[in-house]
Amino acid sequence: MRYDSKKLFWLNEPVSYSIEEDEVVINTDPGTDFWQRTYYGFRNDNAPALLFKINEPYFSFVVRTEFDSKDRFDQCGVVIYQNSDNWFKASIEYENETYQRLGSVVTNNGYSDWATTDINSNIKSMFYRLSRRQSDFCIENSCDGLEYKQMRIFHLFEGSGEIQLGIYACSPGNSSFKSVFREMEITECQWEAHE
Repeated sequence: MRYDSKKLFWLNEPVSYSIEEDEVVINTDPGTDFWQRTYYGFRNDNAPALLFKINEPYFSFVVRTEFDSKDRFDQCGVVIYQNSDNWFKASIEYENETYQRLGSVVTNNGYSDWATTDINSNIKSMFYRLSRRQSDFCIENSCDGLEYKQMRIFHLFEGSGEIQLGIYACSPGNSSFKSVFREMEITECQWEAHE
């Protein structure tokens, strides 16, 4: 399996970005986000996502993110987007000068959840590895791209067959920041089967 930058397409194309063979840069637009209903009641579905389609049932997708986020809720990371009611995202969401939230959101049938852990705000780079085993997925993170730690295992109700996978960046507040994505690759599934 090979990652092919020529097969990328936009959901909510941002105003400012660049796409190269080995690097994507997204400058976020203010007031952009993905969220559905839960707790806050509102529905946001306008974050820029650069996607590709894949129907391989077993694989891992890796990406390194670098970012200069500095305003509350700024975020960038990896995303699966099937439709507005069924998607997944993982990222670091900036909170304040002390801490930010490494987390993930799973949205099934129009309702989002959010699982997080607090990390230091001086962290400005992160690797993500998203692995697929049919409709089940495992998201991991790594500071060095070598040692990965599990963030969560999840199921997408509309995650069978072809999925739309890629990267995203957004600024839900009145802010903007630069996010850089490198070292994107698709490999054999690194998430071993449960025996």
